[in-house]
Amino acid sequence: MDASSTDRRPLVALAGNPNTGKTTLFNRLTGLRQKVGNYAGVTVERVAGECALPGGTKVQLLDVPGAYSLAARSREEELALQCVAGVAGEPRPDAIVLVLDATQLSRNLYLALQVLELGTPVVVALNMADQLAKRGERVDVAALERELGARVVLVSALHDRDFTSLLECVAEALAGDGGPKGEGRQDGNDARSPRRALPRELEADLAQVARCVPESWSLGSNARARAFAEWALLSVEERDELEGVPPDLRARALATRQAAAQGGRSTDDELIAARYAWIDERMSGFVVRASPSRTASERIDAVLLHPLLGFGLFLGLMVVVFQALFAWSDPLIGLVEGAMGHVGDAARSILPAGLFADFVVEGVVAGVGSVVVVLPQILLLFFFIGLMEDTGYMARVAALMDRVMRAMGLSGRAFVPMLSGYACAVPAILATRTMERRRDRLLTMLVVPLMTCSARLPVYTLLIGALWPPVVVAGFVPVQGLLMAAMYLFSTLVALVAAAVLSRTLFRGQGAPLILELPAYRAPHWPSVLGMMGQRASSFLREAGGVILACTIALWFLLSFPKDEAAQARHAQTVVAAATLPEAEQASAVEAADARLASDSLASSWGGRFGHAIEPLIEPLGFDWKIGVGLVGAFAAREVFVSTMGVVYGIGGGVDEESDTLREAIKAEAHADGRPVYTPLVGLSLMVFFALACQCMSTLAAIKRETRSWGWPVFLFVYMTALAWVASFVVHQGGLLLGL
Repeated sequence: MDASSTDRRPLVALAGNPNTGKTTLFNRLTGLRQKVGNYAGVTVERVAGECALPGGTKVQLLDVPGAYSLAARSREEELALQCVAGVAGEPRPDAIVLVLDATQLSRNLYLALQVLELGTPVVVALNMADQLAKRGERVDVAALERELGARVVLVSALHDRDFTSLLECVAEALAGDGGPKGEGRQDGNDARSPRRALPRELEADLAQVARCVPESWSLGSNARARAFAEWALLSVEERDELEGVPPDLRARALATRQAAAQGGRSTDDELIAARYAWIDERMSGFVVRASPSRTASERIDAVLLHPLLGFGLFLGLMVVVFQALFAWSDPLIGLVEGAMGHVGDAARSILPAGLFADFVVEGVVAGVGSVVVVLPQILLLFFFIGLMEDTGYMARVAALMDRVMRAMGLSGRAFVPMLSGYACAVPAILATRTMERRRDRLLTMLVVPLMTCSARLPVYTLLIGALWPPVVVAGFVPVQGLLMAAMYLFSTLVALVAAAVLSRTLFRGQGAPLILELPAYRAPHWPSVLGMMGQRASSFLREAGGVILACTIALWFLLSFPKDEAAQARHAQTVVAAATLPEAEQASAVEAADARLASDSLASSWGGRFGHAIEPLIEPLGFDWKIGVGLVGAFAAREVFVSTMGVVYGIGGGVDEESDTLREAIKAEAHADGRPVYTPLVGLSLMVFFALACQCMSTLAAIKRETRSWGWPVFLFVYMTALAWVASFVVHQGGLLLGL
């Protein structure tokens, strides 16, 4: 969206801390008149909507990414500044609605002071005042208005239906009536300014940095230039993700910080301390408090944030979420698969038999099915995420898990996406959007595909069932179940090790401590939760879905061409011969002929030829060309390996992992010299390969969609494939050396 997209209507930015109800208020003000897109170059969604003010004037309302302050050390955090200040290509808003959480007022006021100093008309929407009243407290609105120099309106984004007072104040701000005048809030020389406590040295530092602020940013305002100087001192580092920072401003800010550090000073501490000193001095006048008893949220936190009890309860909740993604979604997935099967059958019955019918059914319909089949898991995952965010529990999850995840170089918010990866990597990758920093999102996306997703289970079930007998050890532990559990544990450990390695190499030095507030617990706003679910599903279908469909069609083409004319001629002869058999035997003879034709056609296809071509590369892993063909087919989805092997061995593509016929064929497969192709060692090597290789185009498509780049999906595919080859090589060759 650019300035031209506002249709010359006034632009009003809706800003605030995360978890203040900002997006809920945005949804209530705009209704269904919203447009969803992405900021250029990043995956943070920008949502704009139309809102009518009293009198009929229509404005464009922009939902600004939530931020705790205008200081920024990542590209995503920088967007909050650009939106509210109108710099670096973003249109300057005509007014700002600043949403503050009345129950967390002291923390929210830090951002408010920074926004107010930018000089744009501001209306403060004080949300959740009803929650404050339940604690026996209230906000002195008049005192808050005097000190901030802006109109303050009490709202309840969750429960209010009429926001006329707020919209009237927005109209007044747009008309130039800013409301009550502040007592020194904007003037740094006033005795009541937040900057009054700044050391003299820091005042001089700010003045020097302010001289490097571009005129297009400051617009001739000294106060605005000082605000940008403060932002630069708090944000710019030697290594950061910020873009569009003028070179002179960057150089001056870095030099000033370094000079202050050499003198034993911290510009960060001095700036932050001055603001909080101003806030702390006035809080007693802003909030009239009742008795100092613990709030309900504090009592709940004593349990949910307990290092042992809280962790146990969280794991129990994650079991429920995991069960939903892994099992409860099965009926919906079955309905989707059944529906797509009926569509394919209908297409077969309508279209004449031949190449075009194969393309429609096996390429297009199968491709659409592979896109739609993951929607139930995506919707369920974002339903649970929406509940946790709206109730305030998500912040507790991040705080609870941060210490554990931080040791591996991950953010505490990475835990939910990684756990969701046990069901499917695609919704897990989309779930990384709950993480503010691009560095943390990328790191999590690069390790989530290592978790054992449900698509790997058919492969494990087939191989374990075929190559290991159903015996027990120690009198009660089943070997097959032990192997399955070992594969889960193996993938989890590898994912954590990979995160630790990547965080200390590719993402070294870019981490930051987790800073968040713990909002009061509240009831979820169901329209917002359901709306977010619909948004995420729509986004996946629009962008990742197209890539998956294209890859499915391309894979069908590779496995279907060129046609083996000799095999087709043999098939025709067999069918003719079958017609002379007794009627009871004809169907089975034709079915066997179809299976042989499919096997011969697959072997001669480009995919089959590719399997032959890569045989020298996979032979050290214990694999032959037929397994290579299975690996190619599995790129559509890992579970496709089972049906592909059914075709390879002439059984047919309708088999599943429980097929005794396929298991027997695997056990009976032998090399030319009589050695069995499949041994327990080869089976273990193949399972390790599947555990680590990125055999999933849906995952690559989702990462491409989230990163807006082909570079990261290519990197993921290369590093996971290399890791899988090395690990499988070590297993197989090491096993041979040990005489296994």
